[in-house]
Amino acid sequence: MKQLLNHPKEVHSFQAEIDQRIREMVTRLGAPSRLKDACEYALMSGGKRFRPALVLMIAKAIGSQNVFPAALAIEAFHTASLIADDLPCMDNDSLRRNQPTLHVELDETTALLASYALISAGYELLAENATLMDDPQRGIVAVQITSKNTGLKGATGGQYDDIFPEKLTEETLREIIHKKTVTLFEIAFSYGWIFGGGDMAKLPLVKKASEHFGLAFQIADDMGDIDQDLTNGRKVNMCTVLGLQKAQEMFHVELQSYNSCCLELGLEGISILRPRL
Repeated sequence: MKQLLNHPKEVHSFQAEIDQRIREMVTRLGAPSRLKDACEYALMSGGKRFRPALVLMIAKAIGSQNVFPAALAIEAFHTASLIADDLPCMDNDSLRRNQPTLHVELDETTALLASYALISAGYELLAENATLMDDPQRGIVAVQITSKNTGLKGATGGQYDDIFPEKLTEETLREIIHKKTVTLFEIAFSYGWIFGGGDMAKLPLVKKASEHFGLAFQIADDMGDIDQDLTNGRKVNMCTVLGLQKAQEMFHVELQSYNSCCLELGLEGISILRPRL
């Protein structure tokens, strides 16, 4: 049941170039070292490159493709979050994308430091893309969006709430999903729009589109993880808390709202397909 959400074919068309750009980025991280090797291992361990592809797709849709540093930045931030999520003190996962997680392959200390290094690399790439823009204010806005969505109000806070949920209600689950999943999509959507030269007055609508997208994405992911989460005793799953039928209904509402936002923004080609329910 895992592959419930199909990604557009255009996502896959970007994967090879994104992988090549990541390899080039790794060479710029510094002198050869065990820590640099750890960063490379985490970055090159597979993955669909969905978030950087979204940056590129949105920029392309509005007529610009000069956003590769920002696309690599979101992949660096995302990879850093996965390293941290997998640690024994967090989710304690031994496999990521069918390979040993970084702390298993090397050690906890190196894994933790690699996550720090990739966060730093992400901001460096963000600054690089900002220098390519005529309007420096766009870079400042991008930094503000990144900082908010990766901190206590974003992915970091979401990971905490996911591990220590106070109560399992629809409101709580929505907040956890927003912090842990939607925030990185807000960064990706915003990067594509900001560095792609989109109308900054429409940025709030871009963020709204990413919110609907992220919630639909996570519900579909929860559908695919029902059996695994029940086996592992993981309680934070929209389907197990609300029931599969209500979760499916919520998915379709969010998908419709997302598509409506995209039509208004002229991004109707940036779509996600219905899950195979």
